[in-house]
Amino acid sequence: MQIDKSQIIELLKSQGKDDHADQAGSELPDRVDPEQHADLLARFGITPKDLLGKIPGLGGFGG
Repeated sequence: MQIDKSQIIELLKSQGKDDHADQAGSELPDRVDPEQHADLLARFGITPKDLLGKIPGLGGFGG
């Protein structure tokens, strides 16, 4: 499963992590595979489980 980088940036901004959002915008690929890019996501305080639970349409309960 791949997630659009913009969805991750919006998630970071919604959490008040604007600095991380700016950094993610320049470092993440356009399409992010949460498991393949787990180390990179961790730098921004995000786990694959966070994405599943917080981004609408990814099968989580928190979106």
